[in-house]
Amino acid sequence: MKRSFFVLAAVLVLSAVLLSACGGGGDSASTRPEPPSTYASLTNPVAGKAEAADAGKTVYETNCSSCHGATGKGDGPAGAALDPKPGDLGKAVVEASDAYLFWRISDGGGMDPFNSSMPAWKGILSETDIWNVITYMQANFK
Repeated sequence: MKRSFFVLAAVLVLSAVLLSACGGGGDSASTRPEPPSTYASLTNPVAGKAEAADAGKTVYETNCSSCHGATGKGDGPAGAALDPKPGDLGKAVVEASDAYLFWRISDGGGMDPFNSSMPAWKGILSETDIWNVITYMQANFK
């Protein structure tokens, strides 16, 4: 009985270590790459504008919430099946630049170092839609 407890405890500790090492769920500020030069100087032209955030909410709910969840935590129903899991957008909007957010939404995550299921929205969403959704996230996911 005592041995079973120790084996179970060891399995639980090892599982916790392995799960924490897996990470998933996006990239951290310390490992976040710089956006390519075509994006590097971009700033949000509609930052802080309520009408942009309202329009961005519609874009987010239509295109993003199924994976990133209603509150941007990466817990949407479609995201549950993805590996890696969708990132926490609250962390991203606090840590990342406008240029980085625009780049990641535009080009998606199907490239190194991300290798995620994040689709590229360039050509699907307009630049205005992308800035609006960034404004919505910045206003609501901090």
